Amino acid sequence: MKPLRRQLGFSLIEVMVVLVIIGIAMAAISLSAAPDPAEPLRLDARELAVRLATAQHEVHVDGRVIAWEARGDGYQFVRGTWASAPGSVVPGVTTGGELDRFVRDDALRPRRWRAGIVEVSPAAPVLLTSEWIGTPWSLELRSGRYRVAIVRDATGGFRVQ
Repeated sequence: MKPLRRQLGFSLIEVMVVLVIIGIAMAAISLSAAPDPAEPLRLDARELAVRLATAQHEVHVDGRVIAWEARGDGYQFVRGTWASAPGSVVPGVTTGGELDRFVRDDALRPRRWRAGIVEVSPAAPVLLTSEWIGTPWSLELRSGRYRVAIVRDATGGFRVQ
């Protein structure tokens, strides 16, 4: 009877499998180590779209108009009873009483942009009314060379492009 030979080492296939696994792991690590510089702006846009939809729902429940206004470093929602008048907080409208700035409302409280300074176009505040069907519109958010759009369709749905 022949004695069994002991294998001393790894086969070529085993070594290749280990190298492929290491290569995949290194590729995953290197991709996650270099974050997308436009991601904070896209995250801001997705969060804003959700907050605009929340504010729109609040308007449908409450009946009072909510205005969204951007500042360079952030944005805020304000609610009041609005009437046309020049020289108001929101151009073209004024309120008969004090504005509700939602400081205690986690969904609609004033926020800062994650992307730093963000330019919004059009710059005018957006009025959310209780109309169920309205004119479609869009906002463009710009931070440096990156741009993201938030589009509202006629039925009140918001999406990020």
